[in-house]
Amino acid sequence: MKGTTPLNIGFGNFVIAQRIIAVVDPFSSPVKQLIQEARKRGNLLNAAKGKRTRSAIFMDDGTIVLSSLSPMALARRLEELALPPLEKKPVEAQPEEMGE
Repeated sequence: MKGTTPLNIGFGNFVIAQRIIAVVDPFSSPVKQLIQEARKRGNLLNAAKGKRTRSAIFMDDGTIVLSSLSPMALARRLEELALPPLEKKPVEAQPEEMGE
């Protein structure tokens, strides 16, 4: 079972740290497009409370969470949690195609 360590993303809002895929700057065109698509799908959570959005947090279920904290501030908070490294799943070897 995955851990449930809460990460404070500002203004008393938390996400589960183990479910974070990426924390990025929201100002590049590709990220803006992903945010718009998430908004249309209903998979966007704005936790910035009306403040300037400084980071987009991509979760493992496809949700994007917007925060007023910078990606660096969130990275420092993640480091402070000292989470164990992710378990790497072994890559299964693909059977070689046989010639006819």
